[in-house]
Amino acid sequence: MRSGSDGGGGAPLRLAGNVVVLDEEKFVFDSMLDGWSDQQASRGLKTITVERRLRFIQRFTEFCEAYPWRWQPHDLEDYTSRMRSGATPLSSSTLRNYQLCVRLFCDFLTNPRYGWQTECVTRFGTAPQQICHDWNTFTHLLDYEGSPGRRALTFDELEGFFDAADARVESIVRAGKKGALSALRDAQMFKTIYAFGLRRSECVWLDVADMRSNPAVSQFGRYGALYVRHGKGTRGTGPKRRTVLTLPEFEWVVDGLAQWVDLGRPRMIGDWKTNVLWPTERRTRVSPRYLNDRFAELRDEVGLPVELTPHALRHTYVTNLIEWGYSEKFVQDQVGHAYASTTAIYTSVGDDFKNRVLVDALRRTTEDRDDR
Repeated sequence: MRSGSDGGGGAPLRLAGNVVVLDEEKFVFDSMLDGWSDQQASRGLKTITVERRLRFIQRFTEFCEAYPWRWQPHDLEDYTSRMRSGATPLSSSTLRNYQLCVRLFCDFLTNPRYGWQTECVTRFGTAPQQICHDWNTFTHLLDYEGSPGRRALTFDELEGFFDAADARVESIVRAGKKGALSALRDAQMFKTIYAFGLRRSECVWLDVADMRSNPAVSQFGRYGALYVRHGKGTRGTGPKRRTVLTLPEFEWVVDGLAQWVDLGRPRMIGDWKTNVLWPTERRTRVSPRYLNDRFAELRDEVGLPVELTPHALRHTYVTNLIEWGYSEKFVQDQVGHAYASTTAIYTSVGDDFKNRVLVDALRRTTEDRDDR
């Protein structure tokens, strides 16, 4: 139905011959979505991200009961107010993402390169406009807007959690029951998440080949670094890869990984030819959901807050590195954050660290006074 396309998701909708569109408004709206989809795909965004955005724009259009060339700022405000009320109001971060989606779509429609404003004025007498502004959209008012329970663990909590994981292995062995290898695997998975600051998906997708040597710490052998192949992408892009160095403070994880790779894992996989680091007894890869369930069991066993998830171990890693004096840029690279502000959100230094900083500051002040 299109002709004379500008090759950039543009608006030329010239109809061939005497073809008549029965529903012109829907035809134009669908063409807008097609063009926006092409533009996002050209930027390298993942298909699932593009489809998710298109579905939301369709839902938002249904809520407004009007097509984009008739949207007004109050439509966004009405939607936001509606979504913040009711039995299950949406979180600020979710609504911010929705508003961003509307903003991006409006940016596309109002960009003169694509000609949608001219097309809509010609056809409907009104043009699309940007309805998202600083005065009617969410801004980052807080460093961290998630659940208060999603925080870094204290050293005592961390030690109690890992002790419980190790005790489960010993208990199964003493009882002569099955499951000791699975319990050993689970304990090592959680220790690996903490020792390298991993996300759940990054951990479960590890292969044995992702363990790398690092000449700078040759004493760690093949466990001097960990290659993350399934890191979180940015704004819908594909997986972002990075290498996480094994730090001296986590030297203990090397022995645990070696024990699992050399002794536990071979017994788990038998004659199954696989490179999966965390296999199951059914010869599959451990899933993120399984990781959640095992974490919850151990969390409840040691009496930690029910809001905590495996992500708390990643928060703890970032916090500890800052407390130990690693630079923010180094920590940012280790955990794969695109922005330093994200690393700052993860950081919640403990009272012991703050007291040490206070004591050091008092000492320096006293020394400066004595030197005068």
